[in-house]
Amino acid sequence: MPHDEHPRYSHAAWALGLLTALNLFNFIDRYVLPGVQPLVQREFHATDERMGALTYAFFITYMLAAPLTGWLGDRMPRKPLVVAGAVVWSVATLLTATVHDYNQLYFRHAVVGIGEATFSVFAPAMIADMYPERIRNKVLSIFYLSIPIGAALGYLIAGQLGSAYGWRAPFLASAGPGVVIAILIFFFVSEPQRGSADRLQATPMRATFAGMLTNPGYWTATLGMAMMVFTMGGISVWLPTFLSRIDGYSLSRANQVLGGVTVIDGILGTIVGGWIAQRWLRTNHRALYLVSAWSAVLTLPAAVMVFFGPRSLLVPSILLAEFFLFLNTGPLNAAIVNSVSAAVRSSAIALNLFLIHALGDAPSPRLIGAISDRHGLRLGLGLTLITLVFSAAILFFGARFAPPLPPDAEAGT
Repeated sequence: MPHDEHPRYSHAAWALGLLTALNLFNFIDRYVLPGVQPLVQREFHATDERMGALTYAFFITYMLAAPLTGWLGDRMPRKPLVVAGAVVWSVATLLTATVHDYNQLYFRHAVVGIGEATFSVFAPAMIADMYPERIRNKVLSIFYLSIPIGAALGYLIAGQLGSAYGWRAPFLASAGPGVVIAILIFFFVSEPQRGSADRLQATPMRATFAGMLTNPGYWTATLGMAMMVFTMGGISVWLPTFLSRIDGYSLSRANQVLGGVTVIDGILGTIVGGWIAQRWLRTNHRALYLVSAWSAVLTLPAAVMVFFGPRSLLVPSILLAEFFLFLNTGPLNAAIVNSVSAAVRSSAIALNLFLIHALGDAPSPRLIGAISDRHGLRLGLGLTLITLVFSAAILFFGARFAPPLPPDAEAGT
């Protein structure tokens, strides 16, 4: 790396750290509700289907906001939009303390989706403009480590504070840090120049919106991710309730188990998946897709044991299932980012978010809840096994469309 490149990468590391910290609290906020779901359900006398509908409301507004934010992100500075989004979701989380009926909670959860949609679109696009294609798997694996850690902390905060002080307390505790980190980003992170780190040629298929709509690398990665997200979203919302209802765990104990498992598996799975993909990329440019496909295949038998196996194997099966699920985190997101050029990257990420939630974790909690009301929660969660099979098939097929990655002297690979 030339000497004058060092300041650029030093600043990029600082920006990556702050964006990762903000994403951490993004996911803490998202996973507090599943952690206190039985308490909310009892207070509002809601059915399983209505509880699943809360997540549906979040993702409906999330999906409706994403296309606009994608359009803005390809035309405007993204840093102020990231900051604004963080403030919106933090304020909405804080106002949960004033909610006293189901409809108010439904509305609040919908507003949070608007704020989170901005950050989820702009942060990966900004990171992609700081690092070249060959090392985006590495840096995005670091960025997305905040998902399992945030989810685990969300479960743990919800379980401990919710059990001791009521279900509103964890929402109050998780509201403030997002604003603090957003202020740091506003003052200390510079807007990266679009496309400054791209090495791949900006062909019409990769650099225009019309071309993106016929880009098979983009579409197979997106649809494979959507099926994976259906599974992950449904499991994350309903597994605390499954442990409490089916296996007799207290709410606090269920969230302790899931929080511990999620943080261990999330860190290990994300690091191992990113490491395998990075090594494999040296000899096979399809590695990002293939690691993600094998992630779904390996998860399937462990998930079967979670839902239908003996109680004695429940926690070991959850450990295996979550580890394999998290293998795809960095590689699959890197595949999305690399499939398009900077000119349309925010729009591509926005459309990806719209589709993975429209087909994935927006309908899955409600569908699982509806099946649970009629046939039991085991069978409802069994629906997620089907989408794992579809995810693997789509990603194995999509590997043939992975763009060849140019050698990059700065990557250190």
